[in-house]
Amino acid sequence: MSIITLPYGKSTLEFSISPLSADTITYSHKNAAVSADTSASRIRHALVEPHGTAPLRVLARGKQRVVILISDGTRLSPSAVLLPEILHELNEAGVPDDAVDVIIALGMHRKHTEAEIKELVGSDTFHRVRIHNHSAAEQDCVRLGVTSAGTPIEINRTATKADLRIATGNIEPHALVGISGGVKALIPGIASRNCIEHNHSLSLQHTPIVGQPDNAIHRDLEEALNFISIDFLLNVVVDHNQNVMEAVAGDPVTAHRIGVTLAECYFLVPVDQLYDIVLVSPGGHPKDIQLYQAIKSLRNAATITKPGGTILMAAECSEMFGNGLFQFWVETKDREHAVASLKQQFVLGPHKVLHVDEVISKHTVYLKSTVPQPLVKLLGFEPVDDLRSSFKHIISNSVSPSIAVMPHGALTYPVVKNN
Repeated sequence: MSIITLPYGKSTLEFSISPLSADTITYSHKNAAVSADTSASRIRHALVEPHGTAPLRVLARGKQRVVILISDGTRLSPSAVLLPEILHELNEAGVPDDAVDVIIALGMHRKHTEAEIKELVGSDTFHRVRIHNHSAAEQDCVRLGVTSAGTPIEINRTATKADLRIATGNIEPHALVGISGGVKALIPGIASRNCIEHNHSLSLQHTPIVGQPDNAIHRDLEEALNFISIDFLLNVVVDHNQNVMEAVAGDPVTAHRIGVTLAECYFLVPVDQLYDIVLVSPGGHPKDIQLYQAIKSLRNAATITKPGGTILMAAECSEMFGNGLFQFWVETKDREHAVASLKQQFVLGPHKVLHVDEVISKHTVYLKSTVPQPLVKLLGFEPVDDLRSSFKHIISNSVSPSIAVMPHGALTYPVVKNN
């Protein structure tokens, strides 16, 4: 009997597809840490042997105001593990905790509650240093210049006042800018809405190769370093449980490029064929916390789905759309006209409508989620109550369909051979 298990929120969903069988397509996590101590050890090793800079405890000597940028709760970056190691290095350099501000690099994501912040950074760190939600409002950012692509570099006011800036994050493929980590902690992490929207709008003219930083959109991000420095970078490659598989530190470009090379072998997965049916989960919490995030996994699944094929995605989406403007466009605008409008004028948030259209123009999509069925239909998806019943319906008119399962779609980037 073929049993399919898909992560869903903080639990799993199981159903049988017998007598059919399926290929499992997933990223590699063979080097996943087996304990918290292993993760911490890899982080400490990176901190004492950085690339392109002196060790952090050397750089930090004599500094009066230190800012550390951390990822928000929709990311897998293990800030609760990273921060104690960074604070230890700062303390060794003579920098006291009361000289440190931590900024959650939200970009345009919602701010975190006090309970969420405590969970994100750990209780001990929560009580040691000041922690701030980033605000992308224009009045909370400082304009520092404009890139050659026309992106206004407007950065969190607190960060601009620091005499040492440390960026953290995790490295994984990213459809919009090629690869995450590195300077993304700065932009979009602690940038203004105007800055983020202009950089993201470059995607209308440029399509990066997933997994590679050498593209116009990512170069635009790194050009921001001409206006404000990241003095030290700590990036990790993690599995879906936030175990640290690799860690790199040092110069924000040099160390990041080394990390990109390390990440490639984990997340870019060679695939021999396209499939009639693809069953996908973003990987459960936090990757399926909202549609805004889950759509990334849908696009990954589409890369191995035959034209006219079917995708069934299980994503809890406890926070619904995850972006009010995205939801407003879905609820109020005809999709065909919305797509045409967005191709002419990029709008941050509703740009996800383009990503949805990219998939449903070629494939039928079924969605198992907590999103109300009328909204699922407005997105262009078919709502699912029971996975097994929906699967039986999908295969009812198929003869020996080829089936793939992607249990961790947010971290799995299939590369179809000869495609």
